[in-house]
Amino acid sequence: MKAILALEDGTVFEGESIGAAGRAVGEVVFNTGMTGYQEMLTDPSYRGQILTLTFPLIGNYGANAGDMQSHRPQVEGFVVRELCEAPSNWRSEETLHQFLAKHRVAGIAGVDTRALTRRLREHGVMMGTISTAETPAEALDRLRQTPGYGELDFVHEVTTASPYQWTPGAPHGAAQAQMPLEPRLRVAVVDYGVKRSILRFLHDLDCEVLVLPATATAGTILGLAPDALVLSPGPGDPARLDYAVDVLRAVIGRLPILGICLGHQLLGIALGGRTYKLKFGHRGGNHPVKEVTNGGRTYITVQNHGYAIADDSLAGTGAVVSHVNLNDGTVEGLVHPELGITSVQYHPEASAGPQDSRHLFDDFIGSVRAHKQR
Repeated sequence: MKAILALEDGTVFEGESIGAAGRAVGEVVFNTGMTGYQEMLTDPSYRGQILTLTFPLIGNYGANAGDMQSHRPQVEGFVVRELCEAPSNWRSEETLHQFLAKHRVAGIAGVDTRALTRRLREHGVMMGTISTAETPAEALDRLRQTPGYGELDFVHEVTTASPYQWTPGAPHGAAQAQMPLEPRLRVAVVDYGVKRSILRFLHDLDCEVLVLPATATAGTILGLAPDALVLSPGPGDPARLDYAVDVLRAVIGRLPILGICLGHQLLGIALGGRTYKLKFGHRGGNHPVKEVTNGGRTYITVQNHGYAIADDSLAGTGAVVSHVNLNDGTVEGLVHPELGITSVQYHPEASAGPQDSRHLFDDFIGSVRAHKQR
């Protein structure tokens, strides 16, 4: 079946339909990762977006339940150059086409993804639509009546509906009645679009992991008496999440906090900084980040974000920039020693991707343990 991808600037790409037939609309973004397509597809941070992969052949190792970062694909649509129809991997349970179709995700193959990526790099990310049943003119007319990506709050679409205690193998959002036999660190995670890898790493560090909705109040968070608070990644413009910022201002300084990606941006706003939209964002597994506060080590990181904290907005907040992006100099991390805040713009859970920054979880939990034992 034929399909088209139409961009808001009028550019139209033709290709073949993959996954589900129909329509998809969202902000068109690209990721330069060579592997990890299933982790990308199921990452809640991609809610509201049509994902383009720059690597030319996608789907060669199929799809399986073990690589899910949430309970379902979160992307609005999917764009590839060539889709592999005969995957070869012992972990494969179905083809990528079957996976997309089962979850009703519309995609398009046969697109010149180099040309598409160049357009997005030159002109910035933009809204787009995939369609199997419209002319280009019809698709563009519908697209121009669609709200922009920055106008919507996608966190409400991906956060958990109710609190739960996470254990490996449990369904996303399932309540866990069994409590730990021995005292462990209790870590509350605010779910703005959390990835399962984050919860898994915390559990592996012998933490009791309590996941809370994005709308959890300061009273709810503090009422759990957690030893630490983790703020998850998530989709959308952080400047729209006033309710989350208000809660953070009420809990900052009362317990150690680790912010990741969107959580990092929200902490920056709560401390008095501001965020801005990047031209085409950072998405991929090869982004060099330099740690400027502790020896100047450089890490290769996984990233997936379209907004960043403005460096000049942090003056007078007490926050110190701890990491910077070596490609464009953007802020990649903050620390506020007096308030017990650590945050990073990139993804230390790194699934799939390099594990250079995995130590951040160990360092944060180690510091929480040391503080508790004083």
